[in-house]
Amino acid sequence: MNELRTARLCLRPFRFEDVSAVHAYAGDSEVVRYMDWGPNSPADTETFVSLAVNPPDGVHPFAIERSGALIGAVELRVTAAAHRRGEFGYVLAKSAWGQGYATEAAAAVLTYAFEQAGLHRVAATCDPANVASRRVLEKIGMSYEGHLHDYLHIRGEMHDRLLFAALHP
Repeated sequence: MNELRTARLCLRPFRFEDVSAVHAYAGDSEVVRYMDWGPNSPADTETFVSLAVNPPDGVHPFAIERSGALIGAVELRVTAAAHRRGEFGYVLAKSAWGQGYATEAAAAVLTYAFEQAGLHRVAATCDPANVASRRVLEKIGMSYEGHLHDYLHIRGEMHDRLLFAALHP
């Protein structure tokens, strides 16, 4: 997997030594409140990083670095290779919120999905209450496609999602 560079960020493959930096955000209940995973235990984080270092075919995880510090992750998954479909998601440490990094990383991975992974359609979802994530998806040109009711079972409760997608230009 290649490294991707943006104006301020480096999106790179994960390394085993990333565990503590990943756990700093993945173990934070506020950071993961809209996610269908976490907050992570140290063992959960070690498992994630191990899988991210050696991802299965069709999974493209990127560590997001700013000035040499790991501040989050973004992952593209090919969901149907025959149909050239995929989906992606992202997470950032609280200290990186509100600075445009999610938008920058998401835009880079969307471009990667179309230009390097050969996808035609890429989707992403977010919690209806996660206004910041919705804005990221809108800013990178994804179109709102609908409200998915009771879509995910998270920490004992059903949660809705908003569906966004983009087609290869």
